[in-house]
Amino acid sequence: MSDCASCAVRCRAICASLAVDEAAELGRIGRRQRVRAGHTLLWEGDEAPTVANVLSGVLKLVVATADGREQIVGLVFPSDFIGRPFGKQSPYRVTAMTDAEVCIFNRQQFDDFAGRHPHLQQKLLHRTLDELDRARHWMMLLGRKSASEKVASFLLDMEERLPGAADGASGGFELPFGRQQIADILGLTIETTCRQLTRMRSDGLVDLPSRRAVRINDRARVAAMAG
Repeated sequence: MSDCASCAVRCRAICASLAVDEAAELGRIGRRQRVRAGHTLLWEGDEAPTVANVLSGVLKLVVATADGREQIVGLVFPSDFIGRPFGKQSPYRVTAMTDAEVCIFNRQQFDDFAGRHPHLQQKLLHRTLDELDRARHWMMLLGRKSASEKVASFLLDMEERLPGAADGASGGFELPFGRQQIADILGLTIETTCRQLTRMRSDGLVDLPSRRAVRINDRARVAAMAG
């Protein structure tokens, strides 16, 4: 059973639309599960018996081509929802990029609960539309942007999406993964990724106090670089 009252993402997750008694009912069919970095929660094309809210950590959505090549098609962060309600198969593989924790539900039980709570279905619809917009943005990022545009777009996205990332005017935040993972996300080599970050630091656009810390100094110029 999951304790919704102590959930750190309660106000941002899809269950935020539920009344206290409804959230308690949903909590009785959920359970918290820790997921180690590298562990796969759902497999592409397989039956998807579970859905989940992300409580902490970052997971990636991956699809594979017929010849075995893989592409990261999205990232999920705390308060995001993963899985396919009212569907049987997962369209992508869901793998933890960092150690993570999820609130996981049996899909059939979740579907039955959602069927009795139309406002939760509406929240799911809004979340799905948001994810569709994000997927379209991702297609543009991977398919049409240059390396510098990709890295600038990525940093702005991380500043917006990482919980508690933005730090007032300083824009300081800590990335949950390293340079190789950034390169994999953006479809770049690690050499190109590091070169772009170094150039942005030399130009005064960002500071990189450590391997994972980033502070955006000139958000307007980074946004212009992102296109």
